[in-house]
Amino acid sequence: MAKKINTQVTSRECRGNHEKMIRKFMKKVKKNRIIEEIKDRKYYKKPSIVKKEKRLRAAKKRLREQQKIRRAQERRNRRN
Repeated sequence: MAKKINTQVTSRECRGNHEKMIRKFMKKVKKNRIIEEIKDRKYYKKPSIVKKEKRLRAAKKRLREQQKIRRAQERRNRRN
C-alpha cells in the first residue's frame, strides 16, 4: 500500500495570489510524484518491471548527486 500524501498550499504562502498558488501546488504534486503514481497504477505492471524501474530511478538519482558534488568541488577549486 502506498503512503498517504497530503499536499496543500495556503493562501498565506502565496500572499493570496491564486495563479501562484496553482503553480506552487503543481510543483508539490510533481515533487511527491502523485501524478506519476496514478499513471503507474492505471495498468498492471509485473513486479520485476517495477523493481527494474525503481533500480533505474535510483541509479539516475545517484548520478545526479555525484554530478552535484563534483560541480561544487569544481567551484571550490576555481576560487583557490
